[in-house]
Amino acid sequence: MDNCTGNLLATAILLSAIIFYRKLKLLSSYTTPRLPLGTLGWPFLGETLDFISCAYSDRPETFMDKRRLIYGKVFKSHIFGNPTIVSTDAEVSRSILQSDEKTFVPSYPRSLTELMGKSSVLLISGNLQRRIHGLIGAFCKSSHLKAQITCDMQKYVQESMKSWSEDHPVYIQDQAKNIAFQVLVKALISLDPGQDMEFLKKQFQEFIAGLMSLPINVPGSRLYRSLQARKKMVNLIHRIIQDKRSSLDSSFPKDIAEILLSDGSQQLTDDVISDNIIDLMIPGEDSVPVLMTLAIKYLSDCPTALQQLTDENLRLKRIKENLEEPLLCWRDYLSLPFTQNVITETLRMGNIIIGVMRKATKDVEIKGHFIPKGWCVFTYFRSIHLDEDAYDSPYQFNPWRWQERDTSGSSFTPFGGGQRLCPGLDLARLEASIFLHHFVTQFSDRWAAEEDCIINFPTVRMKRRMPVWVKRRRDDSCSKPKH
Repeated sequence: MDNCTGNLLATAILLSAIIFYRKLKLLSSYTTPRLPLGTLGWPFLGETLDFISCAYSDRPETFMDKRRLIYGKVFKSHIFGNPTIVSTDAEVSRSILQSDEKTFVPSYPRSLTELMGKSSVLLISGNLQRRIHGLIGAFCKSSHLKAQITCDMQKYVQESMKSWSEDHPVYIQDQAKNIAFQVLVKALISLDPGQDMEFLKKQFQEFIAGLMSLPINVPGSRLYRSLQARKKMVNLIHRIIQDKRSSLDSSFPKDIAEILLSDGSQQLTDDVISDNIIDLMIPGEDSVPVLMTLAIKYLSDCPTALQQLTDENLRLKRIKENLEEPLLCWRDYLSLPFTQNVITETLRMGNIIIGVMRKATKDVEIKGHFIPKGWCVFTYFRSIHLDEDAYDSPYQFNPWRWQERDTSGSSFTPFGGGQRLCPGLDLARLEASIFLHHFVTQFSDRWAAEEDCIINFPTVRMKRRMPVWVKRRRDDSCSKPKH
């Protein structure tokens, strides 16, 4: 074969290879799922600064709204250091929440993962996560714990409200936090008010302040101070757990720590139990008190709803007094339909948990949206709960919307969903119901809330801690609700 023929043959092979490669690439563009539309923003920073800027505003969902208008309800972004698929679509979010760890695993900012501990039920997956979640969930649903929570909540609420003065404002957020934290710690480790409780409360407030801080662990930094507070809490909880191990009566566990200890699994070490006890304190300092506070906030802005809730609770109080049953049980509180509607609407509008973050363990396609392996997924509840397609006048507090609406629908997920559904959801409703009942039956409807606004980031809270001027009911006004 001469050089000319050889060159022609080589050229033909090269051209054939190029044509084949181009056809293969064209074919793959049709068969490989496309990423959702969107932008990854600036190098390294992504769109994190824009997200945080919107999060501090009174409409944090504007970050999502701008992108939904351009790209649709599912779009790609880059926030908190990771390429992320953001879902503001109810069906897509529900599918993600219901997926198991073979598809998605928890993924949160570094500061949060460091503070939670490596054994936190929020972060672990597999058999250990299912075991811990199952044990805690079963105990939270037990009539024993509901009766205990009811008794403790009534006691602490009455003690707190007894000290409220008509001469100066009551800061509802502070009072709700103090009550809910004591109730929850009692349920977790059977700790009563006293020196250890005050120490735990102080350290926990230092701890929780760093959950969404910069991931810089050097002396003096926010994360460092929070980690030091966590160590002090762990030492106290270790001591309590060791005392419980030596005198454990497995036939009748009194609290969640004893439930985990009585399981007998070698996986449930003192460190694992301590990590999860600390995690479970978060609702007592954050979500449950904020639920109570926001309910008062929304009711103060909606006199009609306040009047109907007051009438319903005064009616129950009068019935129980006539039956000579002054103490209500947990079934009484949860049987108040309009009160439950108020709590549901508060959860929808307040969005105390703004969403959850997961990471794909493999390539996934949900409702036509491709999520690559290793990418994060952010299911943003706030946009779903304030979506005009799902709720009429979504920014209006309207508890009556729930009179004929199913709270288990795909567009309502205030407690998450799937295998990681919050195990304490019924207890949160119970505590809020007790607080509202005693508030409206002990104080007249002439109470007045001062001007305050909601801050939505890094956690939901009231800027001025919700100051309210109260006026106690007289004996005759307690037994004669308005009609």
